[in-house]
Amino acid sequence: MTPPSSPWASVIVPIKDERDNLPPLVASLTKVMDSYERSQSRPYEIIFVDDGSSDGSSEELDRLAKADQRVRVFHFDRNYGKTCALEAGFHQSSGEIIVQIDGDLQQDSEDILKLLPHTATHDVVCGWRQQRQDGLVKKLSSLIANRFRNHFTHDGVHDTGCPLKVFRRPVLERIRLFEGMHRFFPALALMHGFTVTEVPVRHYARMHGVSKYGMGNRLFKSLYDLIAVRWMQQRVIQYKFRNQQSNPAKLKTLLQEQTMSISLQAPHDH
Repeated sequence: MTPPSSPWASVIVPIKDERDNLPPLVASLTKVMDSYERSQSRPYEIIFVDDGSSDGSSEELDRLAKADQRVRVFHFDRNYGKTCALEAGFHQSSGEIIVQIDGDLQQDSEDILKLLPHTATHDVVCGWRQQRQDGLVKKLSSLIANRFRNHFTHDGVHDTGCPLKVFRRPVLERIRLFEGMHRFFPALALMHGFTVTEVPVRHYARMHGVSKYGMGNRLFKSLYDLIAVRWMQQRVIQYKFRNQQSNPAKLKTLLQEQTMSISLQAPHDH
């Protein structure tokens, strides 16, 4: 009997109290992924990381995973924050292509099909929510944060906070995440010599649940984290050999050794 092939793609979804959004989200994701050509010859996986939910999301996720073997669920013992949830999902995944999307149904799963073709020419493909359907505070904090990020990181991305992104696996194997660094994926990828592009995507108002972000944990935290990213950009180690016969694999951008772990000492807003 021929063993099943490894997944060609992994969809990573961090979850914090999104119970009512979960059934329609799984239905939408499986429909979209089933429709993609590569899914006809190789499997895919959808990985949910439950970040300490307390609204019944945990039980709903287990039910959905039991009903569909493509759905995998990992439960944190408490709330650690979105960066930890994404990092855990990345490490549990095995796909060559990694799709990141939130569980609030504010992104359209069908837009994944817009981003996937760009992985043929780019390492990171970012969604760009040109028509935001959020409240004034959320829009304003995101606008200010994005402008500050672009000014200091020069990543050229309009909407680095968009939760819909697609990565080629080598990017996530290279980047080392620390708390809050998920907001800077484009800048971190560029710093390591990867290519980044963005594609306009749709955005919807939240129908169920409540947002986990406000002015404090969206704007001020991201501006504080910007200092760390700028520090890394200025100190990244880059070199190449004069001898053209050198091993190409060793010509990659290198960053000084960092710890693989992420601090799990205090709860964080999702």
